[in-house]
Amino acid sequence: MHFLKEKIKNFIKKIIYSENDRNIFHLGSSHFNLVRKNYSNVKNLFEVDYKIFSQNGEDGIIDYLIYNLNLEKPTFLEIGVGDYAESNTRFLFERYNSKGAIVDKINNFQKKVSKHIKLWRGDLKLIETSISCENINNIIYDSGVSKNLDIFSIDIDGIDYWIIDKIPKKISKIFVAEYNPIFGAQKKITVPNLKDFDRTKYHFSNLCYGMSLPALIEIMNKKEFTFLGTNIACNNAFFISNDYLSNINIELPNIQKLDKFINNNFRESRDKKYKLNYLSGEERIKDISSCKVINLSNSSSEPEYIKDIFNL
Repeated sequence: MHFLKEKIKNFIKKIIYSENDRNIFHLGSSHFNLVRKNYSNVKNLFEVDYKIFSQNGEDGIIDYLIYNLNLEKPTFLEIGVGDYAESNTRFLFERYNSKGAIVDKINNFQKKVSKHIKLWRGDLKLIETSISCENINNIIYDSGVSKNLDIFSIDIDGIDYWIIDKIPKKISKIFVAEYNPIFGAQKKITVPNLKDFDRTKYHFSNLCYGMSLPALIEIMNKKEFTFLGTNIACNNAFFISNDYLSNINIELPNIQKLDKFINNNFRESRDKKYKLNYLSGEERIKDISSCKVINLSNSSSEPEYIKDIFNL
């Protein structure tokens, strides 16, 4: 009897979630139909920040960029998507019937993704694997969308910098990458290139991961991309291939003054028992002061303590 009750409960929950997603999708589509006529007046990416299925406002920024690049069915490769409920490319798949590939290492990947989208409705390749410097280019090749790729997105909460370092120049027209705003607006730093990096194992707080925004901008410059700005939440940065920069009319950020792009107020820190303790502001960098990171401004590749780099 209990089993039957649970089955009915889960069935009802699935119907409710499905209906909610449909409503969100239609609201998002209507929003873009209205705001696109004003895209010519946009001065920065904050103005087009809008959430549909993305974690924050990435959906709106991506719509603005694909509109300006005249991409009717943008192809995409997104690395680090979880179950795809909240991701940077889900709306593209659902609205434009875009061809793409998504990558993550979670058990029963296809089953979990299928709870949120109908896989038969488009050409979406699911690649269930861990991501490393050794396999990233094989993943790109196996994605089926590597030629003339429109959007590349990466968010793996770890060695993102080192992964980006391995990918080809001009891999896509649009490039989206997560950065760690806690690392500040001046230092070019990243976590070490460790095999099977896990942000929770590296430091219990979950706050020491990824790279700083200056480090990301520097390496993307080497990949021949230009920094356009970030989402309002200040944790995802957007870049355009230099070949397509002339299509974008916003005021480019001053990369010497990045403070407004690290104004992130997430309070997701954990204590040693893995309970949320809601640290904010400078409390967060102090909490991870004993962590070691790579200071990319130095010639040495040896990790340094955060407390030494920031004089804490």
